[in-house]
Amino acid sequence: MSAALRGRVASGPRVGAGRGLSPRLLVAAVVGGAATTAGIALTATSGWLIVRASERPVILTLLTAIVAVRAFGMARALLRHLERLRSHDVALAELADLRTEAYARLVPLTPARLGRRRRADLLGGVVDDLTDVVEAQVRVTVPVAAAVIAGGLTALLAALLAPVVGLVLAGTLFAATGVCAVAWHLERRSQQELLAARGEVTRVSELVGGRGSELQAIGAGGVALGWLDEAHRVLLAASRRQSRGRALASAALILLIGAAAVGIAVLSSGLDVSAPVKGLLVLTPVALGDALLPLVDVVRALARAQAAAARLESLLDQQPAVKGSGTLLPREPSAPRISLRGVTGSWSAAGPDTGPDVGPVDLDLAPGSRTLLTGRNGGGKSTLLAVLGRHLEPSGGQYLIDGTDVRSLRLDAVRALVAVVDDEPHVLGTTLRENLRLALPRTGQLRDVPAESAGHHVVKDNEQDLEQDLGGCHDGALVEGLCRAGLGGWLAALPHGLDTRLGAGGRGLSGGERARLSLARAIVSQRPVILLDEPVAHLDHATATQVLDDLLAGTSGRTVVMVSHQPIAPERFDRVLEVGGVPAPIGW
Repeated sequence: MSAALRGRVASGPRVGAGRGLSPRLLVAAVVGGAATTAGIALTATSGWLIVRASERPVILTLLTAIVAVRAFGMARALLRHLERLRSHDVALAELADLRTEAYARLVPLTPARLGRRRRADLLGGVVDDLTDVVEAQVRVTVPVAAAVIAGGLTALLAALLAPVVGLVLAGTLFAATGVCAVAWHLERRSQQELLAARGEVTRVSELVGGRGSELQAIGAGGVALGWLDEAHRVLLAASRRQSRGRALASAALILLIGAAAVGIAVLSSGLDVSAPVKGLLVLTPVALGDALLPLVDVVRALARAQAAAARLESLLDQQPAVKGSGTLLPREPSAPRISLRGVTGSWSAAGPDTGPDVGPVDLDLAPGSRTLLTGRNGGGKSTLLAVLGRHLEPSGGQYLIDGTDVRSLRLDAVRALVAVVDDEPHVLGTTLRENLRLALPRTGQLRDVPAESAGHHVVKDNEQDLEQDLGGCHDGALVEGLCRAGLGGWLAALPHGLDTRLGAGGRGLSGGERARLSLARAIVSQRPVILLDEPVAHLDHATATQVLDDLLAGTSGRTVVMVSHQPIAPERFDRVLEVGGVPAPIGW
């Protein structure tokens, strides 16, 4: 993990605070403290006013208190609004930066270092964890600072009126700190138990849902449902333990506030102060609840943020599975000759009693050739594609591009030759044009940059740089790619053409349309090698054959390697190769 990112997700009380407490966040914390102080002052002053008014004094003697109550009431709302605006602005800006850094760190880890989690689960987990880390600025840093500022000022002002009351309030604050420390310990422990229980429910649910027919065939349906019931029982127990911890913390804080109020009421009876001042002092600890009661949610947010930071660090603080040197390709071929000489591939280090996940494989891919890799599920076909796409380092043998070993070539230069299409193409929630633009070739992608930057994305300074790097986006190239993928008629029927919004909130896509859209991306990418991992696995035979015909017709002159566990139209390929081995990680 980079030093900057490590600082942003470091665990501890300041998790989510970024590179220390930024000045803007410090201002938000001070404003939040002022808002909480105004709320406490509003309650205390109201108590003085009520008691004093009960004595029926001359109305002019109450005007100052009346104005103060109105001022504190308006100040509390205004200051809280300003604190929310500033703290959320800081948090959202931090979230955008942190997401960019985290995703840039994820790319070189794909897919060998991402485990067996599905892509949707992985990305969803990263998004949620980043949100929890950054939200700690709003949910932890600001409320804690506000409680310290408001509590300290309240105890100090009370001590000026009655030193013994100030001591009681100070003791209440220290006791509340101890309650929060215990609550944080309980929350952190229950958080880990809850996450483990949720993970088990997800695992068992996927097993039962995905293997239902097989489980029924062997008469294990009832046993599988028992597994699911047990997983839910453990999850329910973990949720209840977590709820009990929060409830106890809330109750303890309320009892502290009540005990402080009763204690001050008893002590104030012996103080040489007026009745209105006694009313103010008795209500002060009650008003202090505005600063103390939110600390239960603070503890929860802190535990979540620290757990999220630990997960992010364990994920991102890994070495990429593939490395390359700083050497560019000797030339930029329209379609290179690819040769595998005894290549083996492994998702994990092979021990003395384990073999490679695929191989050894000898394969020559001539420019423009079409090759079909087939075999049983878990036979290592996807592993071989990962090696070809430079997402997995060969564990043995030689992988040559135009006679040059890939280990001596720049990683981004080799990857720039390859377009990968899998069986779960992702449709972004934006326009059709933007869904295709992401695949356009970047004119500066092979420029000479330091070798240590290979495989990492460069964030453009402005939109003009991005447009220049994309070589200009001509709609004609996008339309041509859609037509060559067999989507010409579909495009003509869209109400807004390339500006039609897809995905969530937009136009839905069928399985065949998704497959063709992913092929259109590969076509407009202009990359000379196209790797297809079960691109038509979810389509019926007729639709799958049609999609393949359009693909092969639209990629004339490019090298195509397709994986399919069942041979689909093998006569359309130059070569059919059967591959055997063990499964590749989910998510490739």
